[in-house]
Amino acid sequence: MRSTAPGQANGTRSNRAGFGFGSAKSPGMRLPSVPTRVLVALSLGVACLTSGSVVAANATSPAAAPSMAAIRDLPCDAGSMPESTQGRAPLADYNSGRAAKGYFCNARQIGHYGGLVGGYRVERYVDKSGHECAFWDSTLLFPNNLADQGTEGPGVYVMDMHDPAHPKVADVLHTPAMDSPHESLRLNVKRGLLVADMGYPTWNPGFVDVYDVSQNCLQPTLDSSTPMGILGHEGGFSPDGNTFWVASLYAHTLAAVDLTNPKAPVLLGAWTNFQPHGVTLSEDGKTLYMAESEFSSGEPGGGFTGLTILDVSQVQKRVLNPSVSVISRLTWSSVSTPQTATPFTMHGHHYLMEDDEFGSGANIGAARIIDIQNVKHPFVVSNMRLAVNQASAQGAALESDPGNGQDQPFQGYQAHYCSLPSRVDPYIVACSFIMSGLRVFDIRNVAHPVEIAYFNKPLLPSATSTKSGSFAMSAPAYDEATHDIWYTDGNSGFYVVRLDPKATHITKFAKTIVLPGN
Repeated sequence: MRSTAPGQANGTRSNRAGFGFGSAKSPGMRLPSVPTRVLVALSLGVACLTSGSVVAANATSPAAAPSMAAIRDLPCDAGSMPESTQGRAPLADYNSGRAAKGYFCNARQIGHYGGLVGGYRVERYVDKSGHECAFWDSTLLFPNNLADQGTEGPGVYVMDMHDPAHPKVADVLHTPAMDSPHESLRLNVKRGLLVADMGYPTWNPGFVDVYDVSQNCLQPTLDSSTPMGILGHEGGFSPDGNTFWVASLYAHTLAAVDLTNPKAPVLLGAWTNFQPHGVTLSEDGKTLYMAESEFSSGEPGGGFTGLTILDVSQVQKRVLNPSVSVISRLTWSSVSTPQTATPFTMHGHHYLMEDDEFGSGANIGAARIIDIQNVKHPFVVSNMRLAVNQASAQGAALESDPGNGQDQPFQGYQAHYCSLPSRVDPYIVACSFIMSGLRVFDIRNVAHPVEIAYFNKPLLPSATSTKSGSFAMSAPAYDEATHDIWYTDGNSGFYVVRLDPKATHITKFAKTIVLPGN
């Protein structure tokens, strides 16, 4: 792993907004100069010349690199249907009929809705009247998935969850960003706002759709739908609910949208000198944690893949023509495509839960915990990798498993999204690992996480569909009162999965529930 704190000796790297509102110094979009980008790239390169952990002399870093071995797991309870190889649904199991029974350990399906639909995020909300709702997007790739939609879709599904065993569709949101939110759908519980930007694997026009769910989450009210996000792919909310960030990694755009008045969004600033994938914010909204993915090596100065931590305090303070600056950057030897990094504290110590998607060989996407107590010098504390993610497991036999890259783009045995039940002392984290389904880890010991449960229900090959295997891409949601986790699979719909507290040794999901954990 390699950590750098750009500009430590000569001041921080500052990036003015590409759009200068109320500032004579910034009449229009401004790209960073070639010399500036080359200088930053060179400074990063110097820090990365040697192997192992390379940080500034005064950094706090681990004594040794964390293990890359398959994570330890718990025994399964009676009645479980365990995997023979952690995370894998092999071709032999499809041929023998074993795969049809599904794979689950210390977890059981309680409820299910849908057919060949499911997307990238599930959110949970209880409104002022006590209605309990789930929100989930229904397309992995719009408009390619239109043929799989039922009479309700496409769009963001609003589910009545008063009976988790029988989730019911209460509404479907059909505005531009909700039809194709890609990875941007977010809920701010504090303000009761459900927001998405119009996204795509590359990018789409950045329409930002804002719904009020606070009064009646079963029937969200559209506040606005405006092209304030520039170009869309991913999204992130400041915890106070006043700023929505729109990220587009291929287009290199990062935009901050003011939602103080959700009926009249305002673009605060936009930047074009990053490659932003998922973005999350600190509790005070002044620090942004960006998963950056480099897809532009031919450009002057090249690019960066890993974690980038930005000072966005000027945006949070509503400074006109705000600057953002790089606090630090971190990459690691097994990096693939960083997806997102969510802040949390454990016993007062600051960490990030990071996950990578896709990859190959030794660089298969998985999850990790990063120490950010010293935000200028982050380092990886531990990895969460399944046996099927190991380099030694890759090869022709694995590629023959139904769904493993043969049926649909981006399918495979890798991580995609993790979400936390709380930002303060979370006991578990639930992650979607695409063809490995839903995976649940005990993270009370951040240096030694343990897999405690999983649920995976692969789609069987058929003569009427090109789809097969699991396609779990969504960030899960939690209902601690019932011990349930909600997630979607793009091949089979929306699931309610209940953990066994005795077998998992988890009676609470967190010491204190502080949202947004997700």
